[in-house]
Amino acid sequence: MLGVFFQKLTLVFKDETLRNRVLFVLGALAIFRVLATIPIPGVDVLRLEEFFANNQFLGLLNIFSGGGLSNLSIVMLGVGPFITASIIMQLMTVLSPKIKAMYQDEGEAGRIKFTQWSRYLTVPLAFMQGFAFLTLLQQNGIVPTLGFTAMMTNVIIIAAGSILLMWIGELVTEFGIGNGVSLIIFAGIVASLPTAVSQLLFTFDIAQVPLYLGFIIAAIAVTAGVVFITEAERPIPVTYARQTRGSRQQGGVSTYLPLRVNQSGVIPIIFALSILLFPQVVATFFVNSSIPYVAGIATAINTGLANNTIYGILYFIMVFFFTYFYTAMTFDPNRIADNLQKNGAFVPGVRPGGHTSEHIGNILTRITLVGALFLGVIAVLPIIMQGITGIATLTIGGTALLIAVSVVLDIVKRVEAQISIREY
Repeated sequence: MLGVFFQKLTLVFKDETLRNRVLFVLGALAIFRVLATIPIPGVDVLRLEEFFANNQFLGLLNIFSGGGLSNLSIVMLGVGPFITASIIMQLMTVLSPKIKAMYQDEGEAGRIKFTQWSRYLTVPLAFMQGFAFLTLLQQNGIVPTLGFTAMMTNVIIIAAGSILLMWIGELVTEFGIGNGVSLIIFAGIVASLPTAVSQLLFTFDIAQVPLYLGFIIAAIAVTAGVVFITEAERPIPVTYARQTRGSRQQGGVSTYLPLRVNQSGVIPIIFALSILLFPQVVATFFVNSSIPYVAGIATAINTGLANNTIYGILYFIMVFFFTYFYTAMTFDPNRIADNLQKNGAFVPGVRPGGHTSEHIGNILTRITLVGALFLGVIAVLPIIMQGITGIATLTIGGTALLIAVSVVLDIVKRVEAQISIREY
């Protein structure tokens, strides 16, 4: 196994084009990590650590910021605004037939225009999120109270950092290997590992060795499960009808249509996180309101979401719901059935057209149930592990693990494809 790995690694660095792509990715990620270490001025580090330790939402947001939020760096928003903009544009494909046609029917040109609109939308979202986070941090005493000029200057710096990361991510996608935005998030996850390991070593208790061994076994099992579900597919057999053209016969080939068990990836977790975060941010603004009724509601919302049990149940339900929602939004069985019929293909034992669409839809509904339950468990896994072990540092970050495994598998596939092309 190791021999095959080193053989592939040697082929990567022997090929000039592939080597340059890998080095470009490493250089871009190094620049990102340097930017993530430059904090905004006047940060109370102790209050910041306490704030993050008691807030599950900001811990998850820190994942999607690539680790820049935990030390309030100039790239503290990370690629969050771009991800939010992409989600909004995806939702607009449901609400606007024109945008849906541009995304699905205009091919590569339509997707380029769709991505460009997402970039434009990222700019106002970066300013809004930067202002909201600075206000939230001021209310919690983590940053000093800023005047108008200082506030606007910091908002501009933070928004510019987010837009810069979006640009770096686009460059990595174009000139590197893999999706640039995913790689930035992955780099933040990997960069946080030394801190997590050091915290565990400092709190190490020899009496809890069996607990640590159980944790390692659970971590290996969860990683294997993530890989299995991420790669799992349900093949639907498809046969192309035999056609006679002159003296030649074409078709009659049997193949299959792969339906992924986890069709929506990590998107439902991001959707659920955004929905759960919004009321908490709004409630934080009104918790000190002069109106007792408003302050009471805001305090109740914050107290409820601070409860791990309530938070975990709501998070699981929303991830489950959004898995079905996003799958229905991005995968259209009617469209697949029409394309099969136009190309002279059919599912054996199923009539073309509406019956094929219904057959594919029924299979998709059943396998999405597995994917939705899987994503829901992955999302609340850190809370479950913390409840079982009672140790805050001894948790398996489900969302981070899912992103990391997905990124690694994607990079491995892309590298192997590049190597295969050059070998042949």
